[in-house]
Amino acid sequence: MSGIAVFFAEGYEEIEALTVVDICRRAGIMTNMVSITEEKSVRSSHGVEVKMDKTLSEIDFGEYDMLVLPGGMPGTKNLEACGKLMEQIDDFYHKGKYIAAICAAPSIFGHRGILKGRRACSYPSFESHLEGATVTAGPVEISDHVVTSRGMGTAIDLGLAIVGIFCGKDRSEELAKAIVYCRK
Repeated sequence: MSGIAVFFAEGYEEIEALTVVDICRRAGIMTNMVSITEEKSVRSSHGVEVKMDKTLSEIDFGEYDMLVLPGGMPGTKNLEACGKLMEQIDDFYHKGKYIAAICAAPSIFGHRGILKGRRACSYPSFESHLEGATVTAGPVEISDHVVTSRGMGTAIDLGLAIVGIFCGKDRSEELAKAIVYCRK
């Protein structure tokens, strides 16, 4: 069974994080919400506090097939400042395992050289941080094992893209219909 870890830092964007968690769990993908600190609850950029499944020190990265970084401020900056998480992002990338980021968080991939020669998208004001990428305005870009998305309004697209990766296009389309999502 595939496993996904969604990382939460103080100041995350709640719709981007929780939509991905919700959609992936609906599809039957084992999805853990992981605090990057030892705190079991993490407060969003809009003051929404959510209880995590695990903390960073409690997880075995070998159990996961994808690492997901939600955006938000200062959440994105806090994720990027977490050395242990950045080591794992680099490790997953170099091993060809999936990594995903939405909104401001694809800037982290740009800063780490992960987007060179890839199609990528992000929140418009962060596009200059997608170093080396061909920047698009698509809702989601999948470039081999690197997945990026633009923001809160594309969180469902990102969740469904992840379902497509791990469960297939038919399951993704079935789930879109079940949640009454009208793709453009």
